[in-house]
Amino acid sequence: MECLPVRWLPLACLLLAACAGGAADSGNGDGADRGDAGAALLGHWQLVEIRSMDDRVFRPAEDARFTLSLLEGGGLTLVADCNRGLGSWLSEGPSQLRFGPLATTRAYCGPDSLHDRFLADLAAVRSYVMRDGRLYLATLADDAILEFSPVEAD
Repeated sequence: MECLPVRWLPLACLLLAACAGGAADSGNGDGADRGDAGAALLGHWQLVEIRSMDDRVFRPAEDARFTLSLLEGGGLTLVADCNRGLGSWLSEGPSQLRFGPLATTRAYCGPDSLHDRFLADLAAVRSYVMRDGRLYLATLADDAILEFSPVEAD
């Protein structure tokens, strides 16, 4: 079994603590935490990097945009380099996050675009952590962590 690199430990600990916090939910099934659970996610986010567990780091090209706008009511819009998309999101408890099916345009953005990686990773997101004003999305089995910074409204 491989171990995480030492530089991953603070973020891995945050994600584990966040998931443990979700497990401490009252379990009454009434969804009481649903409103507050996703409130911090609302807004516009710009991808900073995608860090895979094999130590590879993927950063968008300087002229490429990768944004995610999480809207009240569970809707989302996104920009994935030269493509646009719509979809939905759901946070059923603290630190839990899933995206519904995404409908996107399918223009070819170039051979070095992160377009396909970005969309595939979004589909696999299962949890999140907010840290120092940034949003970190963790994929299924912690295969990758997507780091986003907030985008100021125009």
